[in-house]
Parts: sequence; C-alpha cells; structure tokens
Amino acid sequence: MRKKSMMLAAPRFLLVLLMAAITLGGTTSCKSKKKLAREQAAAEYAARVDQAKKDLTAILDDKTSWSLQEKEQRFETIKSWQLQDEEVLKLIDLVEDKLARERSEAMRKAEEDRLRKAEEERAKASGSKYAVLENHFLSIAGAPSTAVANEKIGQTLRLFSTPDVPVLIIISQAGGFNDYDRPTTIRNYLDYLKDQKVNNNRVEQAKYDANGKITELELIKK
Repeated sequence: MRKKSMMLAAPRFLLVLLMAAITLGGTTSCKSKKKLAREQAAAEYAARVDQAKKDLTAILDDKTSWSLQEKEQRFETIKSWQLQDEEVLKLIDLVEDKLARERSEAMRKAEEDRLRKAEEERAKASGSKYAVLENHFLSIAGAPSTAVANEKIGQTLRLFSTPDVPVLIIISQAGGFNDYDRPTTIRNYLDYLKDQKVNNNRVEQAKYDANGKITELELIKK
C-alpha cells in the first residue's frame, strides 16, 4: 500500500518540478530581455551623446556647411533628446548663444538689404521724376562760359516760385535721420554750380505750390 502511494506521488512531484523549471526559465528569460533592453537603451543614449557632442562642436567651430536654419533645426533636435551629459549641456549653452548672435546678424543684414533696395528704387523713381531739374543743374555746372551759365540759371529759376526758395542738402543718413549741410537758397546754389563747375548732389525731393512751382528743394550728396 505504501509502495503504491509513493508511486502515485512521484508523478505529482515531477509535475511540480516541471512547473518550477518552466517558471524559473520564464523568469530568467524575462530578466534577460530586460537586461538586453537596458543595454540597448544605454547604447542608444551613448550614441546620441557622442553625436550631440560632434554636431554641437561642429556648429560652434563653424565646421559645417549648414545654413542658419539647418543649424537651428539640428540644435532643436539635440535639445529635444534631453541629454543629461555635462559636456553636452555646456555645449548647448554655447551654441545657443552663438546661434542667437548669428540670427541677429542675419536680421541686421536682411534689414540693410531691404533698405538698400528701397533706396535704389526710390532713387530710380526720383531720378526719373526730377530728370528735368537734374538736367538744368548739369547744364549750369557744365556751361562753357559764364554767360551761358547765367542764361541757364535764368531758365532754371523759372521752375521755382522765388529765387529765395530754401535748398536743404543731406550730407549723411543714419537710423532714419538726416544730417544737413548749412541751408542755402536756390539762387545761391545755382551760382555755386556755376562757380564750381561740378554737380555733386542729386534731387531727393521737391515741394510744389498750386502753380506747379517749386517751393522747397532737398538734395543729397551723390
């Protein structure tokens, strides 16, 4: 009877051992997968740290062919990785300052280009608008004799309301402000052209009265 009981217990014992082995194997397998995942994550993190250092250093040392926009995009990508490496964090601060300066410089140049193009267009339009007046000035400065110059002056004065019309000459421009030479009158300015025989200014703008006569003239150094 006892022998029979032991024979019945044996299969149950083997079953328990089998289940334990399966459980242990499953646990070991699970631990192995977790370890592998940790190792992969660590490897990916290390690779990102290494790549971040290379890219940030290249940007800092101007060793890339990237445009400012491309550098900013790469910088934002690296920041999004949220790396906690001390060297990377220092490089991020340095590159952020550098890109801010480059962005400011790019904006300044863009504004200068815009103003230059606007000035070129304005000068082109003004040159066409004041072509007759400009030609009068040139003819006085280039007159072959005093008599001819005086004749040209008389013709030019007919374009103005009086010989005392004020003439302002811009000698420099900065920050939207004009710096003017000492004011004069159109009569004195035309005599100046006759005496100096050179026209160093161009018409910036002119104001007219109801009769189409010039009441104020503004010139600018060429």
